[in-house]
Amino acid sequence: MFTFLWAALAVAAPRVEGQLVIDGVPEIPAAVVERTTQYENVRSAGFVGWHPAGAGLYVSTRFGETNQVHHVAAPGADRRQLTFYNEPVGNATIDPAGDGRNLVIARDVGGREAWQFYRLDLASGRSTLLTDGTSRNELGPWANAGGRFAFSSTRRNKKDFDLYVMDPADPTSTRLVLEVTGQWNVVDWSADDTRLLVKQFISAAHSRLHVLDLASGTLTEVAPSPTPVSWEQATFAADGRSVLATSDASSDFTELVQVQLADGATTRLTADIPWDVEGLSVSRDGKQLAYITNEGGQSVVWLAPARAPHARKRLALPDGVVGGVAFDPAGKRLAVSLTTPRSPTDVWVVDLARPAVPVRWTTSEVGGLDPASFVAPELVKVPSFDGVAVPAWVYRAPREGKRPVVIAIHGGPEAQTRNSFTSTYQYWLRELGVSVIAPNVRGSTGYGRKYLQLDDGQKRMDAVKDIGALLDWIRTQPDLDAERVAVYGGSYGGFMVLASLVAYPERLRCGVDSVGISNFVTFLENTEDYRKDLRRVEYGDERDPAMRTFLQDISPLTHVDRIVDPLFVVQGRNDPRVPMSEAEQIVASLRQRQAPVWYLLANDEGHGFRRKGNRDFLTRAVTLFFEEHLLR
Repeated sequence: MFTFLWAALAVAAPRVEGQLVIDGVPEIPAAVVERTTQYENVRSAGFVGWHPAGAGLYVSTRFGETNQVHHVAAPGADRRQLTFYNEPVGNATIDPAGDGRNLVIARDVGGREAWQFYRLDLASGRSTLLTDGTSRNELGPWANAGGRFAFSSTRRNKKDFDLYVMDPADPTSTRLVLEVTGQWNVVDWSADDTRLLVKQFISAAHSRLHVLDLASGTLTEVAPSPTPVSWEQATFAADGRSVLATSDASSDFTELVQVQLADGATTRLTADIPWDVEGLSVSRDGKQLAYITNEGGQSVVWLAPARAPHARKRLALPDGVVGGVAFDPAGKRLAVSLTTPRSPTDVWVVDLARPAVPVRWTTSEVGGLDPASFVAPELVKVPSFDGVAVPAWVYRAPREGKRPVVIAIHGGPEAQTRNSFTSTYQYWLRELGVSVIAPNVRGSTGYGRKYLQLDDGQKRMDAVKDIGALLDWIRTQPDLDAERVAVYGGSYGGFMVLASLVAYPERLRCGVDSVGISNFVTFLENTEDYRKDLRRVEYGDERDPAMRTFLQDISPLTHVDRIVDPLFVVQGRNDPRVPMSEAEQIVASLRQRQAPVWYLLANDEGHGFRRKGNRDFLTRAVTLFFEEHLLR
């Protein structure tokens, strides 16, 4: 596409370094490489699962290029690497009733997100492909008796997520248990392994919960609702006659509820907590219940007897964000993945006999830096054009005078920036003297259904107006420089970067768009088939003439002539969500107008960079971009 443009505009041809195609990005000075190295060597360790016989636990961490599965035998013990693939291991699970020998992992190739399952024999190190090699597969739970697990897969038509059961010792045992339309997944087995609890995902604000009888194939919806309801976490109760689940059926927020399967009678268990409940876990014996509340972006973990959920106790964990909770097979310990504003994700374990003394099992490296010197954010609420209060995390650079600002916008849009650790932000704050503001513009999760839906359909650009309100707020802050502001974001956040550059060219210095949408119509037409209908619910259906006109009108590509600030575009060639064409068309259009644009393409990545070498180069290139276009 760009060969003609290079010749016509005298733009130097891209250079290739490994799998990176570097177009318009200058050589990275040695000083930048040296300054970023420590921050690039920050690690994390996320909980994967318990050893079924109680011999420690499994974590996902990186000691080379990609995240792999490691075993940790005891608190503070070495992380013993078990998988050694060139590609990251995306997920892993182990038979809870087995001997701990066979691990089932999910991995893809080149970031395509076509996850394949492999059985890894930990004794021999040999792995066996369990799936067809081409479809997208999503791991589900193991049967309580062990020996088989449930999963969803697009193997039938590459679009719909049918439900299957498999014995990983014999891949030919794979059995289709439910043929569906759309996105479905299995969330739990009944105690006697005769039924599956399954979820149908329609949108971030609409899903349905069902019970599937494996013998008859009968599918029964749990508590049908005449209006859209969101079901998130769910599990069978020990009695098998009810389910514990999180739902917003009775509240603007997601509550913990207990639903009787016979008649749908629902008991609200956390109606007194005005925040979303997430991360539900029930011990294998059904006696203990743990869940997380997301309180303004910070996690609180609660423990309660399953028979008396109201008798909850708050666990004494450090302030931060918990990514999940899981009981060990004996139901005596609870594992959590926890990140704080000054530490990356690590695994903590709570002994239920001593719940007031959580134990940190892993302590991830932070590149030799002093964690006490890391900057923690403050939470502010910025009034937008219509009076809506937009929450934002503000990291203030530890330097005197008015500081340049990076507005970092999350993707999704059904996502939320939380009170967690980001080594990239710490680098900008400490080394570049740049303050960072991470807003949760309307459409973000964590603040209730009403806030989530404020950007739906033809209200899409109201979220961009939230950035305008944030720019107004920056001008009122004595330590922030309103004349030097950049926007930075990925995926939907990348669209927000482009849209902000269109809307506020005179108020911004530059932008970094990673895997962002440049045209909603071409995005919806070219995203993978299994994503099309899901995204149409959020953005609108481009096949409808009136909506197509609207989507074209709000697309940054339509108004590319207004993008006059320098732009850095980042893309993975194999991205199944936001195709490479979204990046190429915005870069090509800007080049035709001789607008300043850098372009970085990774041939071995998808929706974001997962390989350390690629991420390192990106960090250094963004540093150089900000030095040239923001700091001066």
